[in-house]
Amino acid sequence: MRFDPHGVSRTEVENSPTVSPYSLATRIARQFEARFDHPPQWLAAAPGRVNLIGEHTDYNDGLVFPMAIERCTVIAAASNGTSQIKLESTATHGTATLDLGLPIKRGEPMWANYPRGVIAGFQRLGIEITGFNALIDSTIPLGGGLSSSAALEIAMATLLEGITGHTLDLVQKALLCQQAEEEFAGVPCGIMDQFTSVMAEENHLLLLDCRSLKTEMVPWSDPSLAVLIINTNVRHELSGGEYATRRDQCETAARALNVSSLRDATLAQLEAARGQLDSVVFRRARHVITEIQRPGETAQAMRAGRWDRVGELMYASHASLRDDFEVSCPELDLVVELAHGLGERFGVIGCRMTGGGFGGCAVTVVRTDAVSDISRMLAEEYRAKIGLEPTLFVSRPAVGTRLLKLIPQ
Repeated sequence: MRFDPHGVSRTEVENSPTVSPYSLATRIARQFEARFDHPPQWLAAAPGRVNLIGEHTDYNDGLVFPMAIERCTVIAAASNGTSQIKLESTATHGTATLDLGLPIKRGEPMWANYPRGVIAGFQRLGIEITGFNALIDSTIPLGGGLSSSAALEIAMATLLEGITGHTLDLVQKALLCQQAEEEFAGVPCGIMDQFTSVMAEENHLLLLDCRSLKTEMVPWSDPSLAVLIINTNVRHELSGGEYATRRDQCETAARALNVSSLRDATLAQLEAARGQLDSVVFRRARHVITEIQRPGETAQAMRAGRWDRVGELMYASHASLRDDFEVSCPELDLVVELAHGLGERFGVIGCRMTGGGFGGCAVTVVRTDAVSDISRMLAEEYRAKIGLEPTLFVSRPAVGTRLLKLIPQ
């Protein structure tokens, strides 16, 4: 058996520099057949994402500027003739069983809460789901700030569309998965991750207005430039609670400024209210207000070919996240410092942390012909100073979620 992603030619996928959805689907299909003694009936893929700029602005009704990456989560599934759903993960080697005759609730293993929430969301819509076995595989680093959780949610939603024959509106699908993460995983996330995994287009970045939900596709048409993602391979445990704390601080600032969200606030308003705000809350708000402006400015600079300006905005974003929002960490700061030190002379345009923070990944815009040298120099310096091996990979802007089609042989 072979699998072909809808809308993507097999040649293009097989020649991808990373493990493609086609290759991952072929791998998981073989594993599924070995596990259940029959081939899967459905396969669904959903990509991770990297946010070029606009961090911690989505839940403040701001702008973000992400792209899907060429790493994804794939789910293989087939009906099992029962009223149970059996979920297995190759990443965690864990299993979860859901009885469709009972209310779906949070539980163990924790990773299964993401698909549990999506399944419950479909049931709320009155969509009948019958039992199936599912095997989940992924090439997205877990806990790296590349949205492995949203990819799992979106892949499950796409799979359920295939199984049930009910296709959701794209916005409805993204919002259903966001709600699943909030209710079942307990993460008060914004909408960026799910929207990107659903709506991304190949060779485009997504300029998303998180208030109006308006999207604009911005072409990445220059082949001489690439996105280098640097995983520090550290994850500090305080990130979950700290994320919720940052959100609370932003809401506190918005109330003090008498605005519905920090999207409506200006720096002048913030400065005028400085005496009414705790110094920490003031700095949190200052980051958000300035960061909301950067995605639009970055998109405009890209269209104009002003890559020097793109770099300036990326470094300014990182400094704000480090100093005002305080979600960076020494490992991320080192990567950005090293990249900035290399600079345009060595082919580095700009670099910043990406994701929720406290570890994970940095995103770097680089000259394509300098990727190997930049990767080697950054890895060597990082290893020497931190004592850890970073993971580096390049990605072009990738396509969003889709069902993969079975091709009989």
